[in-house]
Amino acid sequence: MNEVIIGIGSNIDAEINISIMMEILKKKVEVVKISEMIKTKPIGITNQPDFTNGAIKIKTVFDLDELTKLLKSIEDEMGRDRSAPKFGPRCIDLDIVVWNDSVIDKDYYTRDFLKKCVDEIR
Repeated sequence: MNEVIIGIGSNIDAEINISIMMEILKKKVEVVKISEMIKTKPIGITNQPDFTNGAIKIKTVFDLDELTKLLKSIEDEMGRDRSAPKFGPRCIDLDIVVWNDSVIDKDYYTRDFLKKCVDEIR
């Protein structure tokens, strides 16, 4: 069983989209813990709504590639526009940050809100 922490972000109907994503994810993996959600200013493209960010700890039998594909499929199912600018608005953003106690997303070290959310549920 793999223990994973996923970073969550949304700035389009964030409360609704994060809730929908959680329901979809709970059908596929075991949700262990959810961090506090934090409002953050956008990075890069600043003329857009603030983001709601957090983290979720899960347990899963999926390997890293399978889980990555699952998260991308959830983003797609929810209408994530992959042609939009990298730092533009998004309905949902899911990134694997910690895989079995190893930080695999470098953003953990540079984004205080991400580090705070991840550390809260580690």
